[in-house]
Amino acid sequence: MAEGAGLAVELRLLAYLALLSLVIWVPYIIGATASKGMAVTVGYPSGDYSDLPGWIQRCHRVHMNLIENLVPFGVLVLIAQVVGASNETTVLGAQLFFWARLAQAAVHMAGIPWLRTGAFVVGWIGCLMIFWEVITV
Repeated sequence: MAEGAGLAVELRLLAYLALLSLVIWVPYIIGATASKGMAVTVGYPSGDYSDLPGWIQRCHRVHMNLIENLVPFGVLVLIAQVVGASNETTVLGAQLFFWARLAQAAVHMAGIPWLRTGAFVVGWIGCLMIFWEVITV
């Protein structure tokens, strides 16, 4: 990271994705509340959304999938920062992952299967790019 440049691009994108994971649960909770009622939703629900409309189920899966994939991305970004592996390739990898996750969330919620899978693969490639830079330092 250049001196005085502020937060590294990779860390900024990690922070934005963390924010997304903090708010992306809102649509399915609103949907669950509208479908099942406030008392059931704020109680101790089972986490089973199979009886709810498909869009609510997809929103829930988007949230869970983002959290699952945020962990390896975050670990790789943090390692890259600590070992000094941050470079143009790690920035590009982080950008690919970020934009792919936004696209994956949008197309998954919309129920578009092939684009969802494609976006996931692009994000996965972004993580592999960061991984490669980390292990070749």
